[in-house]
Amino acid sequence: MQRNPNRMPHRDLKMSMSEALATLTAQIGQEIGVSDWITVDQAMIDQFAATTHDDQWIHVDPDRAAHDTPYGGTIAHGFLTLSLASRFAYDCFPVLCGQSMSINYGFDRLRFVSPVCAGQRVRGRFTLLNAARRKPQELLRTCELCIEIDGQTAPALVAEWLGLILFDT
Repeated sequence: MQRNPNRMPHRDLKMSMSEALATLTAQIGQEIGVSDWITVDQAMIDQFAATTHDDQWIHVDPDRAAHDTPYGGTIAHGFLTLSLASRFAYDCFPVLCGQSMSINYGFDRLRFVSPVCAGQRVRGRFTLLNAARRKPQELLRTCELCIEIDGQTAPALVAEWLGLILFDT
């Protein structure tokens, strides 16, 4: 998997909060990035089921799912698809000068639009919706996240994702 070259923090450089906010504000409405594809295979689905204790047959029984669902096999848990958002963000979000970390702050809107069938590839597409100062050393970034399914027009999910960007003091 190719790593995002913008992920390396620039700790030797400082950016004021005003400069960081101005940088982000100029990008509102623009696509921030598109992640690499990840294949959601049955082994990943089974591991997620074991971890979350959600072993509903539609996820873990390929034979029954092939016969008793319209999907032709098992589908990933919606929360498995959502959990890949962190990996996708890592691929796409550049580290701003002076940034010490970013933290998941939650979602304002989240919809599971289409199921992800075992063996399909998914990726994240991010568009910046808003950026605002939250505290003296924090910016709140709101992005639209669309998790796409390779070869399909309807996405797996769409969401408004909130993230805090924390800066060195």
